[in-house]
Amino acid sequence: MINRKISATVLAAVLSTTLLAACGSEGSTDAGPAAAGSAAGDSAAAFPRSVKHTMGTAEIKARPKRVVVLDSGELDDVTLLGITPVGAVAPHLKTEGGFPAYLKGKIDGTKDVGPMNEPNLELIASLKPDLILTSKVRHEKVYDKLNAIAPTVMAETTGEPWKANLKLYAQALGKETEAAKALSDYEARAAKLGEEIKAKYDGTAPTVSVVRFVAGPTRLYQNASFSGVVLKDVGLARAIKAPDVDKSMLEVSPELINQADADLVFVTTSDDPSKTKQAEVQQTAVWQGLNAVKNGKVFTVPDETWMSGIGVQAADQMLGDIAEAAGVDAPK
Repeated sequence: MINRKISATVLAAVLSTTLLAACGSEGSTDAGPAAAGSAAGDSAAAFPRSVKHTMGTAEIKARPKRVVVLDSGELDDVTLLGITPVGAVAPHLKTEGGFPAYLKGKIDGTKDVGPMNEPNLELIASLKPDLILTSKVRHEKVYDKLNAIAPTVMAETTGEPWKANLKLYAQALGKETEAAKALSDYEARAAKLGEEIKAKYDGTAPTVSVVRFVAGPTRLYQNASFSGVVLKDVGLARAIKAPDVDKSMLEVSPELINQADADLVFVTTSDDPSKTKQAEVQQTAVWQGLNAVKNGKVFTVPDETWMSGIGVQAADQMLGDIAEAAGVDAPK
């Protein structure tokens, strides 16, 4: 529940500005799938436009210039498209605090409007945004309040549908052509990396697993997750035979960590390691018995890209980590 109350004066001023802008508009242009697929990009530049999303339809009067994003995937997406948001929230499980290090130089001047679970609505309103981007799974309860500040576009959820989310947000920003090219280029790099890895491993790609240590049960991230999609794009299969392999994640006890065994094991830590079971798990005979452990094929990777990044730029960072682990050159 949001504890902060929005200043009536600030909201009144923002809403007044929004109404004046609406009165000055000459109608709305529907920017549906046809606009998103425009090769020339002219329809992608057309405003005003209506953007359908999981909570309704956002009426966007002009190309957004002051954007606020309320999750890390949205932050990756807008900076990918050349936009520095006026406000954003830092990853909620980032050990060292602050915005992601891999986006350094792209978020200069961006205000932290978090925490994610309780975004500072007064601060968001004071930034006078013309677009807010987030997801229903994160902020459904405050959608009406956010939408009163500025047109708010919400994806259904985060993680696995990250490519569809990018396309949705690009539509709201008038950046469909740029987003389509970025996705296509990324997928080509991922496929090329997969081919190089397969060639190095004599035609059979190594199996992989992803272990995340959090303040609670250890998680094995599965196919229906951001990292799972990237690994699939590269063409790397899971070794685990768990019934939940096609879900987003599986929580396991230290005794069941053998379900993480694979040729390559990637490990992230989302919190202060002392708050997780990392030390306990990695000291067990079960962990020490993993083939990846015995073969020196366990790789520590950044949580902020493998878990929180949820966008093309984070995925590219993942490709570099995967290439290094597999002993091949990272795709250009």
